[in-house]
Amino acid sequence: MSELSPEAGDPAPDEPHLLPRAVPASRAFRWYEDALRLFKQAPGTWIGLALIAVATEFLLSPIPVAGEVLSELITPVVACGLVYAAAVTDRGEAPSLRYAVAALGIPAGALIAVIAASVVPSMLQALAAWWLADVNVFGADTKMTELPTATLIGIHAIGILVSLPFTFVPYHVLLERVVPRAAFVASFSGFAQNALPLLAYSAVSLVLLGFCILTSGLGLVLALPLWAASGYAAWKDIFDVRIASG
Repeated sequence: MSELSPEAGDPAPDEPHLLPRAVPASRAFRWYEDALRLFKQAPGTWIGLALIAVATEFLLSPIPVAGEVLSELITPVVACGLVYAAAVTDRGEAPSLRYAVAALGIPAGALIAVIAASVVPSMLQALAAWWLADVNVFGADTKMTELPTATLIGIHAIGILVSLPFTFVPYHVLLERVVPRAAFVASFSGFAQNALPLLAYSAVSLVLLGFCILTSGLGLVLALPLWAASGYAAWKDIFDVRIASG
C-alpha cells in the first residue's frame, strides 16, 4: 500500500480497503487506547487543530441567517485536519496545524462527501430533537446551553448514534481517495457488521461528551482529537488497513 499523505498531489493507494470485517465489541476500548497513544505523540498540535475547528464554528454560528449553514458546511472541512493528523502520527511523523486547511485541496466530490457525512447526521439529530423533545436546535431563540442537562445529553446522544453509519466516510475519501458512493456503502457496511462494537464505542464517546458539557465546551479540545483518532483506529481495525510508516 502506498504511503498516505494529506497532500492533494500525492498518489492514492492502489487498492482501497472497502470490505469490512466483524470485530469483537471489546475492540471499542482498544480504539480509544490507540487514540490516546496517537494523541500523546503530539498533544500540542492535536489541541491546536481542535481549537481551530472549535473557533471556526464559534465564529461562524453567530452570523445572522447564514451562520448556522456556513458552520455546518465549513467546520467539518476544517475538522478533517484531525483525520490527517491521525494518519500522519500513526506513521511516526509529526502532524502540522496546516492540516486544518488540507481538505480544501481534495476533489469536489470528496469534499461534498465529507460535508454530507456530517450534515446528514446533524439533520437527523435535529429532527429527533424536535420530535422527541420539541426542541428546534437550529432555532434562533434556542440556546442549547440553557436546556436541561439531561435534555442536552439526550440530544447529543442521538447525534452520536445516528452518526455511526457515516463514521468511516471521511477516512475512506481522505486517506484512500475512495469515490463518495463507494465510501458511503463501505461505511454503512462496516457499521452493519459491527453494530455492537460501535455502540460500545459510542458509549465511551458519550462519556467524553458529558465531559464537554460539564466544562462548558472547553473539553472539546481533548474530545475532538480523541474522537478523530479513535475513529481512525476503528477504521483501520474494521477494514483491516495496514499503513506503512516512512
